[in-house]
Amino acid sequence: MIRATFELEPHGSALALALEESLGLPDGPAFVRGAVVSEGDGVAVLEFPETNWGRNVPLLVSALVAGEGVETRAFTRCRLVDLQLPDGFLPGPAFPARPGIGVGAILKPSLGLRPHEAAEVAAAIGSGGATLVKDDELLGDPDWCPLTKRVAAVAAALHPCVQYFPNITGASTTLLDRARRVVDRGAGGVMVNAFAQGLDAVLALREADLGVPILAHRVGSGPWARNERFGVSSAVLAMLTRLCGADYVLVGSFGGKLFDSDDEVRAQLDAVRGPLGQAATATAIVGGGVGPDNVRAQADAAGGEGLLMLLGSAAYAHEGGVEAGVRATCEALR
Repeated sequence: MIRATFELEPHGSALALALEESLGLPDGPAFVRGAVVSEGDGVAVLEFPETNWGRNVPLLVSALVAGEGVETRAFTRCRLVDLQLPDGFLPGPAFPARPGIGVGAILKPSLGLRPHEAAEVAAAIGSGGATLVKDDELLGDPDWCPLTKRVAAVAAALHPCVQYFPNITGASTTLLDRARRVVDRGAGGVMVNAFAQGLDAVLALREADLGVPILAHRVGSGPWARNERFGVSSAVLAMLTRLCGADYVLVGSFGGKLFDSDDEVRAQLDAVRGPLGQAATATAIVGGGVGPDNVRAQADAAGGEGLLMLLGSAAYAHEGGVEAGVRATCEALR
């Protein structure tokens, strides 16, 4: 069974939601009918047969994350805050989180660099001690910096121990083709805007067996996760991203520039690194305002291992430039 917990109002509407997300009518075949497990204090726990949607992630999202409960006028609050799937329902990461705390950085300026310029910036990031370099979520395959040429240039400029994750977000019909092309040209991983492309894209990449890790950027999740009355908690989205096969999952930062409260960041960390049936742990990416001056505090607040501290503009603002900014960050973590 699939068990879904909602913050739900008005009281007494749990059965209506269970029916809305299964039969759509008061009566129908019992084997697909949603059921109410409990309801009280503004929280409803529902169960649905797993065979209703199977591993069809878009339908799972359509029913439980962005379904009729969000769109029906009678529900004045409908927010998914917990989701329990059968063990092994989705594959989880192929590359479990490594021990320790790593440092990564984003290629910036976000747009406008030519392939050789992107390679120079990446080389500086790697020389500073980062083990991961990634594209910005806004960068795709523009004329001034074609994806495959960029990947070849960056891969040639980096030490083999530094992984480059190019952004392969784009037309769904050619997603896997782009993924294979960048891997062939030396990419150490692939990045996809999971909620803009569609969460199912992560599962498709996972099942393509590319031989490299997947970094799922969470851009596109804000409209779902920021609303306190409708949508879904960021922790549920992080958990789904991990189960679909992401090896690296963004979780925001403590007191950073993003919308997450500290409690929400902690909940996402648990969703990415905590026990989850047979699924391997993913690496939690702490980012959004992280830099040399606060990285130690961010890592201490996150606790434990299986972390990647992701640098953006703060590293580039360092008086010695991005290489010095990355180096100062690495030194702060020692």
